[in-house]
Amino acid sequence: MSEMRLVVAGAAGRMGRMLVQAIHAAPGAKLAGALERPGSTSLGLDAGVLAGVGALGVPITTDPLTALMNADGVIDFTSPDSTVELAGLAAQARIVHVIGTTGLGEAHIAAIAAAARHATVVRSGNMSLGVNLLAGLVRKAAATLGVSYDIEIVEMHHRMKVDAPSGTALMLGEAAAQGRGVKLADTAVRSRDGHTGARRDGDIGFAALRGGTVVGDHDAIFAGPGERLILGHRAEDRSIFAHGAVRAALWARGGKSGEYTMADVLGLSDV
Repeated sequence: MSEMRLVVAGAAGRMGRMLVQAIHAAPGAKLAGALERPGSTSLGLDAGVLAGVGALGVPITTDPLTALMNADGVIDFTSPDSTVELAGLAAQARIVHVIGTTGLGEAHIAAIAAAARHATVVRSGNMSLGVNLLAGLVRKAAATLGVSYDIEIVEMHHRMKVDAPSGTALMLGEAAAQGRGVKLADTAVRSRDGHTGARRDGDIGFAALRGGTVVGDHDAIFAGPGERLILGHRAEDRSIFAHGAVRAALWARGGKSGEYTMADVLGLSDV
């Protein structure tokens, strides 16, 4: 099979440059396009040169339609509105769309689900192997321990992160809710301030910390009678997300249309 032609959205950003590096290093993949927002100072630059891997003959442009029509897939760690736009274009082109964008609202998620009727979409709040294994363990722990153990999801990220809780924290909360057979929307507590009263049975709490240059720390705490179980993950290098995203794209190539997760990619759905 020929190399998979991949487009990177947000190619001039920190994550975008890592994606270009990961594609360049991955057997079976090649960079076919690089996108940025209008007004970016990186427009016209060679994406490979900007990423530090040498000239690849792929200039950074603002034309997603042309880029996607000449590609097999797009990897997207951008913003919710940009992701929805790309989802529609990927559906038109019938190509793979790997989504690592966080901060998605209900309307964004619904639009992506609609696009997935015509495209193979892999969407995850975190693309790393370790975090996806952690989500499986959280789901199992929640099912095993029951509501007598209070669940708190605690995360910390660098000071520049704009959304909270993080996509990974929400992913862990969803895993906990699935383990208990409930909906996260009905049980999540995202903030506490003032006289809140006692904690309700069954709540899944979230706490978000921001500061410094932290790549990503996540803990799922199960606090029960006389003991606590803490399941955690520490991200030390953002490249783990880029390599995971490329792996997801290669896995999805030639697959049926629909929306998948990294648990599907890694064979962890039954954990």
